[in-house]
Amino acid sequence: MTNWIDIDTYAKAWMKEAGERIKESFSSKLTIQTKSHQNDLVTNIDKGTEQFFIEKIHEKYPDHRILGEEGFGDTLNDVKGIVWIIDPIDGTMNFIHQQRNFAISIGIYEDGIGKIGLIYDVVHDELYHTVKGNGAFINDLKLPPLTTGKVKDAIIGMNATWVTANKRIDPSLLSPLVKDARGTRSYGSAAIEMAYVASGRLDAYLSLRLAPWDYGAGIILIEELGGVTSTMKGEKMKIVDQTSVLVARPGVHEEILHNYLKSGNW
Repeated sequence: MTNWIDIDTYAKAWMKEAGERIKESFSSKLTIQTKSHQNDLVTNIDKGTEQFFIEKIHEKYPDHRILGEEGFGDTLNDVKGIVWIIDPIDGTMNFIHQQRNFAISIGIYEDGIGKIGLIYDVVHDELYHTVKGNGAFINDLKLPPLTTGKVKDAIIGMNATWVTANKRIDPSLLSPLVKDARGTRSYGSAAIEMAYVASGRLDAYLSLRLAPWDYGAGIILIEELGGVTSTMKGEKMKIVDQTSVLVARPGVHEEILHNYLKSGNW
């Protein structure tokens, strides 16, 4: 039988070690490359951090598979067995420009079911973590279950791009949600914004397109606390797909989905 507490303990220790390595890099010169477009950035620290995790995991758990953002892990055609989904630095642009508001994100799955969710806000030293069925925490503080809410009282995590002229959607589709909500925020890291939904700092977060390493840990945390996760069409997310994402406390998720997202082709 898989010892999930043991795996969780090792993963946390590796995250803290990786975090220290990242902070030590702040004074060094970054090697910055672009990926799909000029704002899709990757640094030598992203790559080195992913390789650090892969070495640790392969040494301790050689039969586990790894899906990593920077491509140093395995090529997955299925989600059988135990799979680690890793984003070594989620919020690379923030890391480069601000040296804050970025996170290490690790979701660990067994046969497609989330078992461990870990999001580490390195600079603020806040580790959001859960082992499925054992509650969710920030460091040693246990998080309460998410209560039911309404859009009119909600702070929603959302990129302002989607309510201004853009190539993806009609900006008028989401503008009613922005008007009706109490407020909107954008932190530039999907992992942090999903951790904020889990901890109640945000009431909802939505994005038109995320990869598994962006949302893999966050959905485990949110679901552990009774939050609701889906695509913006209301469908269950498949952990190997790029997809739209809507995560929220109960009530807010249903209201956004049925009152604001019906007309969009997400």
